[in-house]
Formats: sequence, C-alpha cells, structure tokens
Amino acid sequence: MSIKNNNLKTFFIKLVSISIAVIVIINVIFNLLLAERLAKIDGLLSISETKTRLEIRDKIRNEISKGIQKEYILDKEDRVLLQKLYLKIKKELNEIN
Repeated sequence: MSIKNNNLKTFFIKLVSISIAVIVIINVIFNLLLAERLAKIDGLLSISETKTRLEIRDKIRNEISKGIQKEYILDKEDRVLLQKLYLKIKKELNEIN
C-alpha cells in the first residue's frame, strides 16, 4: 500500500506542478501578445472621455506646430500626388457646369 500511496502522491505533485506551469505560460503569452493590443484598443474606445480628447488635441497641435516650422510639410512625391488629385477633381467639377 505504501508504494501505491507514494505513486499517487508523486502523481498529484506532478499534476499540480504541470498545472501551475501551464497557467504561468498562458499568463506570460497573454501579456506578451495581447495586453499591448488591448491597451491600444482601450485607448481608441476612450475617445469619449474629456481627458483623452484633450490629449489628442494637444498632440495634433504639436504636430501642426512642427509642420509649420518645416520648409516643406509634404515630401515631393506627396506634393505631386496631391497636385494630380487636385487637378483631376477640378476637371471633374468643371465638367458639371
């Protein structure tokens, strides 16, 4: 009987150890892979909060200030694309008249 009890005791110790290891591994994987993404999603969903809106407004203002200080806001490629888009829209609007 003592051999069976010893084997049973060893089995339960291994079972508990493996269960704890699996829980720790799942927790680590969750924190590494999903926690950052969930935080970003929470940030997007919290736009209705005044503090979040104020932070976003301040970030936009800072970026606009940085852009104004530069000689060119847009890259040359972007300027060419926007000009082509503008001319195409202008042409389409002129066709209405």
